Amino acid sequence: MQPRARQFTRLAVAVITALAVSWGHSIAIAQQGQPIEDKPIDAAKQAEIIDSVTKALIDVYVFPDVAKKMDKHVRDQLKKKAYTPITSTRAFAEKLTEDLRSISHDLHLHVDYLPDEDIAMIQGDTADGGGRQRDLENARRNNFAFRELKILPGNIGYLNFTGFSGHPEAGPTAVAAMNFLANCDAVIFDVRQNGGGSPAMIQLLSSYLFDESKHLNSFYIRRTDSIEQYWTPAHVSGPRMSDVDVYVLTSGRTFSAAEEFTYNLKNMKRATIVGDTTGGGAHPVEFNYWANLNLSMSLPFGRAINPITGTNWEGTGVAPDIVVPADQALEAAQKDALTKRFARTSGEDEKYQLQWAIDGLEAKLNPRSIDVSKLTRYAGAYGPRSIKLENGALYYRRGENPWAKMIPMSESLFRFDAFDYFRLEVVTDASGQPTELVGHYDNGMVDKSPRTGD
Repeated sequence: MQPRARQFTRLAVAVITALAVSWGHSIAIAQQGQPIEDKPIDAAKQAEIIDSVTKALIDVYVFPDVAKKMDKHVRDQLKKKAYTPITSTRAFAEKLTEDLRSISHDLHLHVDYLPDEDIAMIQGDTADGGGRQRDLENARRNNFAFRELKILPGNIGYLNFTGFSGHPEAGPTAVAAMNFLANCDAVIFDVRQNGGGSPAMIQLLSSYLFDESKHLNSFYIRRTDSIEQYWTPAHVSGPRMSDVDVYVLTSGRTFSAAEEFTYNLKNMKRATIVGDTTGGGAHPVEFNYWANLNLSMSLPFGRAINPITGTNWEGTGVAPDIVVPADQALEAAQKDALTKRFARTSGEDEKYQLQWAIDGLEAKLNPRSIDVSKLTRYAGAYGPRSIKLENGALYYRRGENPWAKMIPMSESLFRFDAFDYFRLEVVTDASGQPTELVGHYDNGMVDKSPRTGD
């Protein structure tokens, strides 16, 4: 008789959450310096694993026709003895994942080796309920995946979070973060390293961006042939930000619930997406495991249905509105937000400060280089100020202050990573020889220092 797989769903809080890791990786994590546990496998066990995995696929997988194709493919491979050279359960799980994905192209679907230690933990947690408490303690220590919160120049709020926590206890942290951002003129959500999580957190965060309850997404559940809708809550704790410019930063690592958050806001025209196309995983999953086989499986049991597009981002990812390498996404979003604000601003002082910030971001996005012969000429003494050339770069200091690297914004204007409120201009004569330094400040002040020596 075939052993029954134990199942836990993504849309509910599961006792195995503490074991869950980012998609495509094994559920077991070896500690550094320790050998990775594995078990030998033979043809009989391979066949038993295929029987168990394919039955679960046929019973549960979101697309029944694709499940049948996956079943046929791996059984054909077994008959052809393609798996015979594999003697490791871990390696067999990896190969099975590869073969299943070659048919489904579903990155949420994977089979993993499950060590005895993890099986004992899961079974113990199921018996005494201790898993959720342990997972909650870990989540708290990780601040429920909220990693960084700050106000950037130009009154732009920035929130970096690496997951969408499904713990109800994460609510106050999320509410505090959104209230911190409430007075910003623009908000940037950074999900470039966010692998997903709970739709409930998507609902909570999104609720602050609208004046009223909005239908965000739906999930079709194959097992019950039903549709579950997800709306923003009608009530929020604190002020809403329905008229604030919103940006979402993405990368190829942005996945699952992080993609849903991005996809929802993009199609509702509530956010500008900046960065790279996301990973392309839209299916909700359940966790299955077979203790006797030392095996687990992440099994997609439904599909997302966006109320605007009628489809989802599975296999395609979410394409950005502003396409830039992921490591430049923050600067690109800041620049776009400040440019929009500049167009709405009439005050000259505010325009000066906005332009200062825009120019700095432009310089970071499009770095300049200067011929070393010019750099050599710029080195010298300028009253209390000094410039030196070292390893092909210029360094500046005033008095006995530490040296700061000069980063070119143009042939004659330089910025500094060490302090953003100040920039240095090198003034030259008709022959290109430097005659003075001009310090520019973000408040509009200017001071000058004539050249006094080499």
